[in-house]
Amino acid sequence: MSVTTARWTLDDYHRMINVGLLDNRHVELLNGEIIEMPPEGPEHAQQSTDTADYLRELLSDQAIVRDSKPITLPESRSEPEPDLAIVQPLRALYRTRHPYPENIFWLIEYANTSLSKDLDVKRKAYAAAEIQEYWVVDLRHRQIKVFREPVEGNYRLELTLTTGEIRPLAFPSIVILVQRLLEG
Repeated sequence: MSVTTARWTLDDYHRMINVGLLDNRHVELLNGEIIEMPPEGPEHAQQSTDTADYLRELLSDQAIVRDSKPITLPESRSEPEPDLAIVQPLRALYRTRHPYPENIFWLIEYANTSLSKDLDVKRKAYAAAEIQEYWVVDLRHRQIKVFREPVEGNYRLELTLTTGEIRPLAFPSIVILVQRLLEG
């Protein structure tokens, strides 16, 4: 006998949220599964906050930097909450729904205990949704993994940075210092 896992739809997930079934639980929907999210440690929380502030300064009104807010990936039945989502400045639209892949410039995850999930499940989900750029800031190894060029559910290009600068694909004139993302 084989075991089949029931997958939740986005509508199912939203109904659970609306009726309070997921109150007081820090979860996200990934590939139809409700996944518990580990609590953020102090370094993770402050580093992502510092990066959000830094990116807001650099990007000004060109984008919105959303901290730990849901994005919706309809094709994969996912509603993850990346640490930072840099999205189109469509504030009125986001009052009615979360950003969809076509609204996302790039995503950033800070990883300590969540590194394997961020480099595997989330990377594949974001690539399948054709999000053009995804960064994982690995706090343990003090490096940034940059993923670009989504193709068939994965990223064709992967860079590992420990120093220097990076220019986001969507904003090639913006220079981001790697050290600022790693050290605040």
